Amino acid sequence: MDLKLQKDLTRLAWAIRIGTLEALKARGFGHAGGALSVADALAVLYGSQMRYDPANPSWPERDKLVCSKGHAGPAVYAVLAEKGFFPTEMLKTLNQPGTSLPSHCDKSKTPGIDMTTGSLGQGTSLAVGLALGDKLKGRDNRTYLIVGDGELNEGQCWEAFMFAAGKGVDNLTVLIDRNQKQLDGPVKDVLETGDFGEKFEAFGFFTQSIPGNDVEAVYGALEAAKRVSGKPQAIVLNTVKGAGVKEIEDMAANHSVTVSTEKWAEWQDACKAVLAAL
Repeated sequence: MDLKLQKDLTRLAWAIRIGTLEALKARGFGHAGGALSVADALAVLYGSQMRYDPANPSWPERDKLVCSKGHAGPAVYAVLAEKGFFPTEMLKTLNQPGTSLPSHCDKSKTPGIDMTTGSLGQGTSLAVGLALGDKLKGRDNRTYLIVGDGELNEGQCWEAFMFAAGKGVDNLTVLIDRNQKQLDGPVKDVLETGDFGEKFEAFGFFTQSIPGNDVEAVYGALEAAKRVSGKPQAIVLNTVKGAGVKEIEDMAANHSVTVSTEKWAEWQDACKAVLAAL
């Protein structure tokens, strides 16, 4: 990765954080932790890896993103706005009556959303189906799936992964947001998951484990995944829930956050200062 691309992707990650906070500020509450933790991965995907056309969101040859951890929708909306799928002003309508930006991603409502998600686990099956469908049609596009570590409590995920590996769905890349927290507390306390890298390797995936809030590491892992043939790929993103906003990072319960408009704005200003200094 050259320095210019690294800087561009870092800037995009901070812009995603600012947009995410803008959406949540308008509502006063929302899933800040798990949205902020995937900002860097989304920046690399939309800033360097994925093929798409904001003027034609349904372009058949596009790469697809399935954010199975649907509560990270605000971050997905932020990157779509940054890339011109819709005006950034729309971010303020998050989860409002009549909005095109519901709390969880809905492909029937939002330009650029490839699959409706929210019921944890189901996005895995849907992503495998999308990738397999493209493969059977002879397309060279890819499907990227983002899942949470808490979400991997769901058995449906592992059925889908077993199928993907068994059928050689090598145009599927799974990114696991391992931020070590879920709605009810630390993942290790709710259900110890063990080593995801070893699990995916055993299922037949090409696996990598990286610092997930480092755009250079994410870029390198995605580039390596694209060179793999014959098997799907899994990248364990070791992230911090709430990454980029220290107060949210330090909250014991940061899955969903409710604070004043002034506090959201304060967090935004801190992110804007980082962006301005880059």
